[in-house]
Amino acid sequence: MAIAIGAAAPDVGGLSGPHALVFYKVTCSVTALAGPALAKLGAAYDGAVLGVGQDPQPELNVFAAEHGWTFAQIPDLAPYEASDAYGIASAPTVVVIDGTGRVADVVESWDREGMNRASATLAGLLGAQPEILSIEADGLPAFKPG
Repeated sequence: MAIAIGAAAPDVGGLSGPHALVFYKVTCSVTALAGPALAKLGAAYDGAVLGVGQDPQPELNVFAAEHGWTFAQIPDLAPYEASDAYGIASAPTVVVIDGTGRVADVVESWDREGMNRASATLAGLLGAQPEILSIEADGLPAFKPG
């Protein structure tokens, strides 16, 4: 199970202030399914989203480009220290971190309601307008385990 809401967020990528981490693996079909919604997340909150992939940087860059992700990517290679610190068990997992370094929201797998909630949580922390990442009419399922 992923890190609990309210827990201290281990530092990953040196981001400060409210931000979201997107944990993923390039071979994960559920991450690919969620790709367009995660692209919206990154575009809506420029500079406040970081991809943390369990693959080498060149593979992360190709995957991000294929899915229209404009947010930065960093590798978390074996022994997967960042993923382990966050208790990542499924991909994708989105973790929203508040301005005090605490976990404000966690969404595991593809979960439309959870992803939209995480977007609203991040928007609230940033004082931004929330971006809706997915609606029923976009053809994505409401939930798909990762």
